[in-house]
Amino acid sequence: MGDYEATWRAANLAKWDERTGIHVRSRFYDVEGWLREKPGPRAWEVNALGDVSGRTLLHLQCHFGLDTLAWARAGATVTGVDFSRAAINTASDLAVRAGLADRAAFVLADVYDAASALAGATFDIVYVSLGALCWLPSVERWAEQVAALLRPGGRFYHPLAWALANDELVVEHTYFEEQQPFVDDSPFTYTDADVELASRRSYEWNHSLGEIVNALITRGLRIDLLEELDWTVWRRYPWLDELPDGRYTVPADKPRLPLSFILVATRA
Repeated sequence: MGDYEATWRAANLAKWDERTGIHVRSRFYDVEGWLREKPGPRAWEVNALGDVSGRTLLHLQCHFGLDTLAWARAGATVTGVDFSRAAINTASDLAVRAGLADRAAFVLADVYDAASALAGATFDIVYVSLGALCWLPSVERWAEQVAALLRPGGRFYHPLAWALANDELVVEHTYFEEQQPFVDDSPFTYTDADVELASRRSYEWNHSLGEIVNALITRGLRIDLLEELDWTVWRRYPWLDELPDGRYTVPADKPRLPLSFILVATRA
């Protein structure tokens, strides 16, 4: 690992370690409500992947495991990977509290080292949730891990979202993957918590739609579904309308624009 990679990785790790405790206590994640209500995966994810009963599922960059454990509730045997020890410890605790520890394991590892950390294991499904890919500088290195972790015939699923503009929809970030990251020193995380972060600096990278798709294709994955969506799961812009199911979408009086997309692929 070079000096620069060590710098951005240490900064991002410190931020996510600190965010974990804030997120667990936030209304945004509502962990106690999640434990009480026992929700499964989101409807649009089930529509994309179908029945996962008896399948093995790997969640890369799993944070503290709520999405991972939702798939365990749906019948999958799940493994979550994250580079934050605070997140992995919290996820393991939640698996016990949710009564899902027999179908869930959590592994401390950088996403770029996931295949090595899992000792050559492969999975029926590799899953990546919203807001993960922007923390990685190289979509090619990421796609190598996805291909190595999918068994032949296995499926990859990723809903993605990246905001190219500010609140006025003026373009302010590059659309393409660049060597230099976007550096953010925001004192707050994306949840409702009003606690200021001590670890403020983070490094993020955008990856264009074409770069993501081609990185997977060149590693032997067949694209089964690519759907652009006019909604996302957090209020990226203050003028977005909230839907009854918790999604946020473009108001009827504004031009529709893509806020996220769903990608499903199969390893040949």
